[in-house]
Amino acid sequence: MTKKRIASVLYWKGLNRDVRNYIRTCVVCQRNKPDLSSPAGLLQPLPIPNAIWEDISMDFIEGLPKSRRKDVLLVVVDRLSKYAHFLALAHPFSAVAQVYFEHIFKLNGLPKTIVTDRIFLSKFWEKLFSLLKVSLHMSSAYHPQSDGQTEVVIDA
Repeated sequence: MTKKRIASVLYWKGLNRDVRNYIRTCVVCQRNKPDLSSPAGLLQPLPIPNAIWEDISMDFIEGLPKSRRKDVLLVVVDRLSKYAHFLALAHPFSAVAQVYFEHIFKLNGLPKTIVTDRIFLSKFWEKLFSLLKVSLHMSSAYHPQSDGQTEVVIDA
């Protein structure tokens, strides 16, 4: 559209290239660029939990200063009461299962569902949760189907 308007009045060698480069670097053009992605669809919120520690969400806080060789926190939030556990881990996360069972499972038992983004992607976790009959709900950042409660606790 812009090229056609300029070409109807002016012409120079490299017009198309110059217009394309101008639009690419123009702040106003980029800010007012239409969103051509497909719509996200209807919001599908997670069901409200029936009991405490029945439905939890989990995430990591990374990039923290080292303390006793640990620089990562595993955040586990009960979706009903909003109570949270913060567990220190060292990178790489080879002991997540052990830490979870020592600190969360022994206090609160086994949840029915876990909402998480990237923590439990391995075949080990998938098999473990299928044997324990725990439903694993995957989410991603800013995804309308995730509840975002863990992110709210982390940002607070």
